[in-house]
Order: sequence, then C-alpha cells, then structure tokens
Amino acid sequence: MKYLSLLFAGLFTLACNSNSQTKEAATGQAKTGTLGVAEFEQKLKDPNVQILDVRTAAEYKNAHMKNALQANWMDKAQFVDRTQYLDKNRPVLLYCASGIRSAQAMEELAQKGFTELYNLKGGIALWKMDSKPLIAQAAVAELSLAAFESMVKGTKVALVDIGAEWCPPCVKMEPVLQQLQKDLPNVYSLIKVDGGNDLTVMKALRFESLPTFIVFKDGKETWRRQGIVGLEELKAAITK
Repeated sequence: MKYLSLLFAGLFTLACNSNSQTKEAATGQAKTGTLGVAEFEQKLKDPNVQILDVRTAAEYKNAHMKNALQANWMDKAQFVDRTQYLDKNRPVLLYCASGIRSAQAMEELAQKGFTELYNLKGGIALWKMDSKPLIAQAAVAELSLAAFESMVKGTKVALVDIGAEWCPPCVKMEPVLQQLQKDLPNVYSLIKVDGGNDLTVMKALRFESLPTFIVFKDGKETWRRQGIVGLEELKAAITK
C-alpha cells in the first residue's frame, strides 16, 4: 500500500511538472537582456536586427543611431501604432537617453510576442561617453505652404506622401511607392512631405499620423488614407 501511495505521488508530481512545461512552451517567453555599450555595438553588426529609438522626435533629430526607427515611448498611442509594424521574429535593439524608457518599452514588447529584445544600459548618455558613432540631422529648410500648393496645382494628379525615414510603417511603404512609380509612370506626381520637418504644410493638411497619403486631382483633394495602404488601392485612387 505504501508503495502504491509513493507511486501515485510520483505520477502526480510528474504530471504537474509536465503541465507546467507545456504551458511555458505554449505561451513562449521573449529573450530579453540589458547590454553594455560593447555588447550592444556587437549586436548592431547583425544585419537582421531592428533598431528602435524610443525617445521623442526632437531627441531623435538631435542625434540618433544609424538605421534607427523612432517611436516615442511617452506617447503611448504613437508607440503602439508604430511598433506594430516591426517584425516580432527579428531581434530588436532599444535605446533611449538613459536606458529607463527603453527598459520599460522592452518589457511591453516582450508581452506582445516579440521573441528577442535588448536594451542599451545607460542609453545614449553612456554611448556618447564611449565616443560611439551617432548621426545628427543637418538642418533642412521647411517646405513652405506656398511651395507645396504650387506643386499640387502644377500637376493634374498628385500623390502626397507625409512620412519619415525613421517611421516604421513609412519604411514598410517605400517598396510599395517604388513599385507604384514603376507601374504608373508619368501618370501622377509624387510629392514628399517630411513628417518631422514640414510642420506648416502638415497643419494645413490636417495631419494626424504617419504615414498619410493624399491624392489631389486638379488641385482638389479626392482621396486620403493613413497607415499602410496596398498597391492596388493606391492605383485605384490615382487612376479613377
């Protein structure tokens, strides 16, 4: 009897452990870590990584890492909107000014199913102290409203693209826009509005989020979409 009791106890323990392991495997856990400057720099050499700057657009513009995308952690709506376009199965390297915001952002992305995430310890502050490379954006003249209106009125059909090279969904749209220009040569004019610089034009267009696409025909707005847009939908908006 004692033997049978021990046997049942052993089987019960084994079953519990098995269930625990299955649940963990089913839910999955993100691989996360906080890296020093040297380790972080080594990870940057992987061509498969995605680099995410979680500071404000102004901080990013002042100085940022090469190829970094930007999503402001303090603006939760923007952060959620932009990070949804990142690939959850590719490693993400995060940084901010001191490492605090990016650590919080890393935890949230881990909860959302990202598989591999690394935070820069000490943030840009320590990166600068080690004299590591950063890119500072040169001052660019803002597109005036008069110049923009002249471009729109100067063409029969215009596709306005309000975007930025550091915006994740904007980056995803670039191949679509390139294919559109190949498929519809000489049918429309593409007008680029810098989402981080051309504020006067953006205000006049009642801009809300990046990217935004607007079609003008004979100087009048006929179509508008925000976010990711399919190639065929763009073609239809331009040609109909």
